[in-house]
Amino acid sequence: MNCKFAFLFLLLISCTHNLNGSNNSKPFSSKGIAYIYSVADFNNKIINKKLNNNLPQIAHNKLSPGSLIKLTNPKTNESIILRNSKKIEYPDFYKILITEPIVDKLNLEYKLPLIEVIELKKNKSFVAQKSKIFKEEKKIHSNAPIEIVKIDNISKNKKKIKSSSKTKLFIIIAEFYSNKSAHLLKKRITKELTNFDSNKLSVKTVTANKITLLSGPYSSINLMKNDYIQLKNFGFEELDITTNE
Repeated sequence: MNCKFAFLFLLLISCTHNLNGSNNSKPFSSKGIAYIYSVADFNNKIINKKLNNNLPQIAHNKLSPGSLIKLTNPKTNESIILRNSKKIEYPDFYKILITEPIVDKLNLEYKLPLIEVIELKKNKSFVAQKSKIFKEEKKIHSNAPIEIVKIDNISKNKKKIKSSSKTKLFIIIAEFYSNKSAHLLKKRITKELTNFDSNKLSVKTVTANKITLLSGPYSSINLMKNDYIQLKNFGFEELDITTNE
């Protein structure tokens, strides 16, 4: 087991993603699927704390309450900045727990709520095209003071985007500076993960110095989950998800 991680550590010296460990000096950043809050999930003990589904609230399983988080819909570039309401445990496959008002404000698809999550450091200055204070945010109990919630390009009346059956999902396993390193990790995953369908693995050249190792395509979240969990158990701490769009 130790040999495997020693190999992967040396391999990913040429990789732009970290494996089995994150750099705590860098803000948290990830792309994937949002978990839409339901009180039934609390009752069924899928999550361990409650949120108010009538308010724009978010919860993260790693970031502390009060952390400033920017959420972006990658399809429309609409974004919102909120403070993390609570630290809540939810299925590790998902990137963040959000209430339904957030889904509506970001115009996310309920069946495929793709989202980008970025932690914002307190000493940064934020520029937004539009900003407003949610009165509901004042009701949220938090040790940290409530600040202005800033929103980018969110209209008051929006039509929900219909989920496209042609959308294909991909797991971004790692990004490299060299094609050789990407193929080396692909070979290692094929050898180590005997239950993993190696035909799903592919190496894509994005730019001359950016080579991506992907798994996919997947036509639904459920079809992607098992492979995602296998890769996480293999040692990857953060795996981003992208689409063919």
